[in-house]
Amino acid sequence: MHLPSFRAWLSQAFGHPASPEPGDSSDHDALAVGSVAGRGLPSPPSVVHWNPSRLLVAQNLWGNGYITAGGGREAKHLATPIGLSSAATVLLLGAGAGGVAALMVTEFGAWVVGYEADPQLQAAAVGHLRMAGPAVTKRATVELFDPLAPQFRTNFCHHAVVLDTIRAAPIEPFLEAISLALKAHGQIVMAEFVATAPLDPTDPAIAAWCRLEGRSPGLHSEPAITRALARLGFDVRVVEDISARHMQLCLRGWKDLVRGMGATKPSPAEAAAIVHEAELWTRRIRLIHSGAIRLVRWHVLGAVHAKVTPAPH
Repeated sequence: MHLPSFRAWLSQAFGHPASPEPGDSSDHDALAVGSVAGRGLPSPPSVVHWNPSRLLVAQNLWGNGYITAGGGREAKHLATPIGLSSAATVLLLGAGAGGVAALMVTEFGAWVVGYEADPQLQAAAVGHLRMAGPAVTKRATVELFDPLAPQFRTNFCHHAVVLDTIRAAPIEPFLEAISLALKAHGQIVMAEFVATAPLDPTDPAIAAWCRLEGRSPGLHSEPAITRALARLGFDVRVVEDISARHMQLCLRGWKDLVRGMGATKPSPAEAAAIVHEAELWTRRIRLIHSGAIRLVRWHVLGAVHAKVTPAPH
């Protein structure tokens, strides 16, 4: 493998990923990833796993403890509107590799009750918090949870931050579990991928993206989530399409990675992990650009209905 050709491929893949060529089809939406092996580069693995190699690539892209575009700056940007402080306890769903939970403690002084659905990410998050020191571990925890059957301590948290966690889970049970976990007047900030129309699981572009990201094609729509929030009594103040911002942050991260490589030659295993991550992000960006999926932010104020306390078991 030659480093110049590897860097050239990365530059090609992320130079203009949001602008497919005329006549582009699902056969080309990987931006030459399919021909990687033929160009002397390792083929990406066929299934996504949050193994150490992939975690390392993600954190080289987005920062220590972060797994998505924008890293700590974007996490702070999303969390700031709810006014976190040392008096607030936050329910964090989609804790990732621990960076967001640590940031909420160090930047805002908040207490964080974090949950993550992926066991490998949850383990990474626990390790990240431990490395951050006792001041952080005293105030932040990250546990495993099942998005299909979410259960949280009732009336315990002041606010909630939800990061790409609903996915294909039933909307109202998921949101109701959050509602029950919040104190009166609690606020929620959510950033979720939504489908403009039902995704076709037989579409090669959709199938490949879902395979690489380890997600179901059953994404909800923005109106469906907004209506569910309203039915549960939430005051929906902001519904914002942040897809363009997400794409810009993605491109910035990849350009920085390529520049940072300098003359460093990645090992075959490192190169394979980078190529895998590049394919995943390229497919995601292409689907956003096509309008098939969007990233949407909600900011809602506390439910006005009376809290329902579950019957004791």
